[in-house]
Amino acid sequence: MSIFPIVLSGGIGSRLWPLSREAHPKQFLALMGEETLFQAAMHRLQGLPDCRAPVLVCNEQHRFLAAEQARAMGILPQAMLLEPEGRNTAPAVACAALFALTQDPNALLLVLPADHLILDISAFQQAVVSAVKPANAGWLVTFGIIARQPETGYGYIHKGKPLEDGTTSDAATVFQVNRFIEKPHQEAARAFVDSGEYLWNSGLFLLRADTFLAELAEQAPAILAACRQAMEQSVTDLDFLRLGVQAFLESPSVSIDYAVMEKTQRAAVVPMDAGWSDLGSWSAIWEAEARDLQGNAIFGDVLLDGVRNSHVRAHSRLVTVIGLEDVIIVETADAVLAAARERVQDVKALVARLQQANREERIVHRKMYRPWGSYECLNIEPRFLVKRITVNPGGVLSLQKHNHRAEHWVVVKGCAKVTRGTDSFVLEEDQSTYIPVGMLHRLENPGETSLELIEVQSGDYLGEDDIVRYEDQYGRVSPVT
Repeated sequence: MSIFPIVLSGGIGSRLWPLSREAHPKQFLALMGEETLFQAAMHRLQGLPDCRAPVLVCNEQHRFLAAEQARAMGILPQAMLLEPEGRNTAPAVACAALFALTQDPNALLLVLPADHLILDISAFQQAVVSAVKPANAGWLVTFGIIARQPETGYGYIHKGKPLEDGTTSDAATVFQVNRFIEKPHQEAARAFVDSGEYLWNSGLFLLRADTFLAELAEQAPAILAACRQAMEQSVTDLDFLRLGVQAFLESPSVSIDYAVMEKTQRAAVVPMDAGWSDLGSWSAIWEAEARDLQGNAIFGDVLLDGVRNSHVRAHSRLVTVIGLEDVIIVETADAVLAAARERVQDVKALVARLQQANREERIVHRKMYRPWGSYECLNIEPRFLVKRITVNPGGVLSLQKHNHRAEHWVVVKGCAKVTRGTDSFVLEEDQSTYIPVGMLHRLENPGETSLELIEVQSGDYLGEDDIVRYEDQYGRVSPVT
């Protein structure tokens, strides 16, 4: 028997806009220290008994972010399952369970959202260990957070009687679940906390893979059928396992709570007190951050005067605030959010309006990450665009051409190996080259330090989909992956 950590990283974190965006969501951001939330989720597994390398489940468009952040930690995942589209947590866990059973018929799944905060790793691991015996006995174990104040942004678990069937050596730590409750209003939340009988629903689980799939077959057979077919149709692509697209998209989009946990008679809960937060809003970030004597949490180049109980983040310029209380201000290179702290749950609705208006600020930052490095748009005009391109040591862009734009490259740091038509040459700092429309070209970094260059594009169309790839070491086929 081994524990298979299933790290779910397919969300987009829209409530943390403008920092979290569809192409670079919150789990891949360093919101609470130097590690990203995704890296912190894997870090807290170190030292857990009988724990295998993680199985990652992520959206196809985030695959290189996940792979690079795991590589930076020296972690080689067992598998990286790629969802063609997010279908909530039940299908993601089902596919991970099917994979785990090919490795171990007694596999235990430790289901971990990649975007949560857990401050006390020891307490987390102790809770997991206490759940192993009941999970092996067929209980579907979730972890309930001990609630010390009413919260309307969390679901709740009403714990029942302690398990007394010999599945745990300490019956007081594991309880049957009476019921799950959706996010309550303030008065109900206060009554739940005062009673001492309710826990916050963390979205963390420990489950036998075979037990979970058996329950899924009974409670939500359409999900299981679609996931079985998606796994049968999956294809290996570099270090990734691409789930069968059409089959996976036929699965209903349902959470593991709705699909199984709220219906099963085998739900159990382990109370956990480990400094947990789902970091689901800017207010939650403010609560988790260290704050000054005025109750302010700040990040970046920020100057405050007469400001109290606020969170202010600056990512690209100086931000000054005077005489405000209980506000959230988040500045990025292309967007600023200013909100009353009590209204931060409405950010999701604001992002929906951006989607209706077809605003790209909902999807991308000016700085975009690629498997070879990154690029940042510095200036965009109707017929020209200026980028700063960074290529990691050993990074190689695809062999490509453009049908609508020409490019002028100026190296400002490092050295570049350039393929230009049939020619190949090296550019040093302060040297440049020109790529006409339609010419085959490639950029590489043969050095041991980062390559940086300024790229000026000109033409009648400057979209990222004006790329025709001929060769690519990262296996990309679409122009924006």
